[in-house]
Amino acid sequence: KGVEGRTHLFGEDFLPRGSGIVTRRPLVLQLVTAKTEYAEFLHCKGRKFTDFDEVRQEIEVETDRITGVNKGISSIPINLRIYSPHVLSLTLIDLPGITKVPVGDQPPDIEVQIRDMIMQFIARENCLILAVTPANTDLANSDALKLAKEVDPQGLRTIGVITKLDLMDEGTDAREILENKLLPLRRGYIGVVNRSQKDIDGKKDIKACSSTYRHMADRMGTPYLQKVLNQQLTNHIRDTLPAFRSKLQMFSLLSVFPLSGDQVDTLELSGGAKINRIFHERFPFELVKMEFNEKELRREISYAIKNIHGIRTGLFTPDMAFEAIVKKQIVKLKGPCLKSVDLVMQELINTVKKCTKKLATYPRLCEETERIVAGYIREREEKTKDQVLLLIDIQVSYINTNHEDFIGFANAQQRSSQVNKSAVGNQVIRKGWLTINNIGIMKGGSKEYWFVLTAESLSWYKDDEEKEKKYMLPLDNLKVRDVEKSFMSSKHIFALFNTEQRNVYKDYRFLELACDSQEEVDSWKASLLRAGVYPDKSSKL
Repeated sequence: KGVEGRTHLFGEDFLPRGSGIVTRRPLVLQLVTAKTEYAEFLHCKGRKFTDFDEVRQEIEVETDRITGVNKGISSIPINLRIYSPHVLSLTLIDLPGITKVPVGDQPPDIEVQIRDMIMQFIARENCLILAVTPANTDLANSDALKLAKEVDPQGLRTIGVITKLDLMDEGTDAREILENKLLPLRRGYIGVVNRSQKDIDGKKDIKACSSTYRHMADRMGTPYLQKVLNQQLTNHIRDTLPAFRSKLQMFSLLSVFPLSGDQVDTLELSGGAKINRIFHERFPFELVKMEFNEKELRREISYAIKNIHGIRTGLFTPDMAFEAIVKKQIVKLKGPCLKSVDLVMQELINTVKKCTKKLATYPRLCEETERIVAGYIREREEKTKDQVLLLIDIQVSYINTNHEDFIGFANAQQRSSQVNKSAVGNQVIRKGWLTINNIGIMKGGSKEYWFVLTAESLSWYKDDEEKEKKYMLPLDNLKVRDVEKSFMSSKHIFALFNTEQRNVYKDYRFLELACDSQEEVDSWKASLLRAGVYPDKSSKL
């Protein structure tokens, strides 16, 4: 970043020159290697400048538009992008030089204002500081190096640029400076020779005045400066990228799990809330959905007992038979567990895509951010699945019948009675609006009610004030069944029915309940599962 003076990193003269403060707004200059040569301003979208005199005029006009014509300053940057086969891809910011005495309409604290503006840019850890100092002045008094040292005391981000080598007093040179001996910088110094105002007024070609300081030409000149800047900027980006990735991942997580109320989505569940639902509603439901054939299980148990007893007849169930059957059931947990990992991963990927939409104005950054974060998530997906399978294998490898959670034959009845006594019948599991879908038109048609689910019953009221109860349905012998969605309705439906072939509600064999989304249906089914109402394994209605 230029702090004082000018360096010509481009083969055309387009920056304003003159006496006093010439740069009065930061100029963000992006050099892009390209086959053709032209310039574009962010504030002039769609217009290509091929005449660089016009580029200089546009900078002056745009500067005056914000700061006025009488030497005012502004921290609002001008964004200029130059495409050319003669440049290496770089981004630089040209900043005003320090001025001591106000001129024109400049405020008395102009020096402080310019200093604050410069500090805003050079204080950033991810930038390199290009500190420009004339060779015919005392390097120890350089304003550019003083400011750079404040934010970069070790000189790790500062590159010194020495100009006006051709104007040094006869018999003197800048060898000690360029050899990094006088005021050492980690990245050293580079000497360049810029054109004087007389050269510019006379339209002197910039290439003609780059060979004045011949005895140190190998470490001097604009082409060498371009090359060094490109290389060092690339290295600096590489060094700072890990920290940037960490900050980016933290930013993504904060976007996934918002902290302030004004960022919370009030229209639908997203991010962490959806993942919470997967763990507490979808996963238990997937466990219950596992195919379980009681007759087949009884047959397997019988065969296992007989095979272990062999030619003997036993009075008790052998432990080996018990372990063989239980292990076979535990292995079935792998499917629902891995499916839950897939669902969580998909939700994380969706959240990353939502987050990166905020970077839509920077397509390459958006694409790279999504690639890095999504790649990180996919790496963790494989490790998570391995860990889940390992945990299941651990459970399969050893069954601890002495564990306090293991009921055993003797304690089964006692534990069952204790559970029944401790169950609180009026414990509310869920409340919400549902539509009773299968009431005929002659009886009033489908209607929305406020439902309250407890551990023992499902009640519905006229509204959420819960003053006028319409009905209370006991949960004994109830099961849940899916219902095919009608092409004439936007509602998603599930049904409750009695396993003993009794009517559920009045003269209705099924009670069809409708929601606005499949997610809501799944959530209600998970809540019913908590209340002991299990899904039916038969086909949909």
